[in-house]
Amino acid sequence: MQSTTNKDDHPPKSLRQALSRARRLLGDRLEADLLACHALGRDRSWLYAHDGDPLDDGTLARFEALVAQRLEGRPIAQICGLREFYGRDFSVDEHVLIPRPETELLVEVALSLELPDKARVCDVGTGSGCIALTLAAERPAWRVTGIERSVEALAVASANRERLVLARVELLPGDLLAPVVDRCFDLIVSNPPYVAEVDPHLKQGDLRFEPIAALAGGPDGLEVIRRLAPAAFDRLERGGWLLVEHGHDQAADVRELFRSTGFRDISSRLDLARIERITLGRKP
Repeated sequence: MQSTTNKDDHPPKSLRQALSRARRLLGDRLEADLLACHALGRDRSWLYAHDGDPLDDGTLARFEALVAQRLEGRPIAQICGLREFYGRDFSVDEHVLIPRPETELLVEVALSLELPDKARVCDVGTGSGCIALTLAAERPAWRVTGIERSVEALAVASANRERLVLARVELLPGDLLAPVVDRCFDLIVSNPPYVAEVDPHLKQGDLRFEPIAALAGGPDGLEVIRRLAPAAFDRLERGGWLLVEHGHDQAADVRELFRSTGFRDISSRLDLARIERITLGRKP
């Protein structure tokens, strides 16, 4: 573990001193402040109002341990156990993908579709449950199911379901749509693994600490989407929609996959970085 001190440092006596050292080590004021909030069990308003307070040895040790984890590269969301998504906090750990802002586009597009008032919706590969639970919270009449093959990830989704008081959301173990072969849906959404398994980014940054099975989608990143498209087509009602998130350079290939499967009204949507991030198609 990388040390958060050196021989020239003196143990900080106040919160202000501990924060100053952490900000210097991390090179990021916000990250240091978030870790301090987590160590103290306080919010940032309290932190700034009490930064002159003395810091006991136990709290300092907790804070410095968190800073050391971040210096090793562990994502802030995993260290703190939470990540905000679409205005709500979701529990995360090493068994699930960390919810990202670009995935909020998937939710926005889903909410913009003309669907039945009591639409039946399925989230394939639900992970932390951030997509399924957000859709259920935003559309209380929708009947939402989340499917996840990882037992550990499903436990995280279940904990988030309890925290957000969304017991009506159904969570099922299984691969793709296998647990619901006897049902049809008005909307199927997915943020599947779509990174090529040889992509060097898998060994860099936060991705090093996230589950590889939720990231890597075969040699070209499209393996799961190739399986999902026909499976979803079979499980959709006529007029139903499939929405998937994909990589920055995969939109054209995903549109062709949708087209060859039989989907119509196919289009891709741009995220805030002006990247085609979401592709959708309708079953005629």
